[in-house]
Amino acid sequence: MTKDRQLCIGLSLSTTWMRGNGWRQEDSGVENLYSSDFYVRLAKMAEKAKLDFVFKPDALFLKEEMLGNSPAFSSLDPTILLTSIARETDQIGLVTTVSTTFNPPYVVARQLQSLHWISNGRAGWNIVTSIEGAENFSNSPMPSTEERYLKAIEFTDVVLKLWESYPHEALIVDRVSGKYADREMVSPINHSGDFFSVKGPLNLPAHKSGSIPLFQAGASTFGRDFAASVADAIFAATPDIASGIELRDDLRRRARKHGRRPDAIRVLPGLYFFLGKTRGEALDLHREAHAHMSIAHRYAAVKSILGIDISHLPLDQPVTADLLPDPNQPVRSQTHADLLRRLIMHQQPTVEELLSRPEVVGSAHWVIVGTAEDALREITEWFEAGAMDGFIALPGGSIKSLELFFDELIPMLVEKGLFRSEYKGCTLREHLGIT
Repeated sequence: MTKDRQLCIGLSLSTTWMRGNGWRQEDSGVENLYSSDFYVRLAKMAEKAKLDFVFKPDALFLKEEMLGNSPAFSSLDPTILLTSIARETDQIGLVTTVSTTFNPPYVVARQLQSLHWISNGRAGWNIVTSIEGAENFSNSPMPSTEERYLKAIEFTDVVLKLWESYPHEALIVDRVSGKYADREMVSPINHSGDFFSVKGPLNLPAHKSGSIPLFQAGASTFGRDFAASVADAIFAATPDIASGIELRDDLRRRARKHGRRPDAIRVLPGLYFFLGKTRGEALDLHREAHAHMSIAHRYAAVKSILGIDISHLPLDQPVTADLLPDPNQPVRSQTHADLLRRLIMHQQPTVEELLSRPEVVGSAHWVIVGTAEDALREITEWFEAGAMDGFIALPGGSIKSLELFFDELIPMLVEKGLFRSEYKGCTLREHLGIT
């Protein structure tokens, strides 16, 4: 399975090790949370390790009720942050997050192409439809999942057309003849759709390195089909190897239906890891990271994700499919709901088991708790089983966990032949193998 294949690895620049009480640790870096220098240092560490890209998730709202004991989703704007990182790095990819629900496509097309120019071909776009934040943009309620994805499809189409409206080949810049660009190659897009009306062309030429790679994070039915139609990589929430295999196989099938090569889509689950020198140390990190979450909070999380109240059930009672509500009822996140629904339908966990699930205690992502050797074994197993094409690193518990990732785990992956020892190119497209 791994012959001629290597992992694609990115690093999330969200400070995931500060979850829970993690920000209270002396070495957490919380004092520098809003300093670009802090993130530049992380990006340089990732570039030194030859990672494909750094990645900045985003949320367009503030959880005020969480501010008493956490940063509560507050963060620097991802595109501005990555622009500052572009000036301090040379080769690592820079994947920003931009919502299609709350932004105008012309502005987004220009901002992303600007980042592409400033970084010399290293920009990437993580396309999200957002699940909260409508109140910060209008008085209208949050659109349904279906409407958000229909808008995302049109939004992405407009952005792609704008990037094509002023091709790099149109630039001539001939001082002798006085001709700057070939006017015939630059043209309006004259888009008129259900959500947007955009004339174009974009007032910035495309970069010579080619189109900007697209990432997508939705794992719902709508999200999967959208991703299969346009995305080069998927930031996936797959808590176990079976869900990873199912998602990757499904996306590859959908890609074929859209006339794309299955290998054109790279499935990159978030890997939320707690690494220690010993397993005991790693377990302590994981336990401390979630100690703040009471049983009441866990019951509330299940209700928020699935729409069911299981607080009256005995802890040893299995949670079965007949307890699940109508799958068509509105939920906060269809991705999280689908993950837990599949778990309940296939495994019938007890109430106690359900309350301890990663999706409930704070992450729907793949979680590894152990030493670097433990992580190496599990990553190899997932890769060989076809559960992923790589991963996006989400360090947990402590900044020391991130240091072990760079100092021990990455060298082990290189030695095993699963990851590169040197870059073969300077653009994100080259790192991802996009031809």
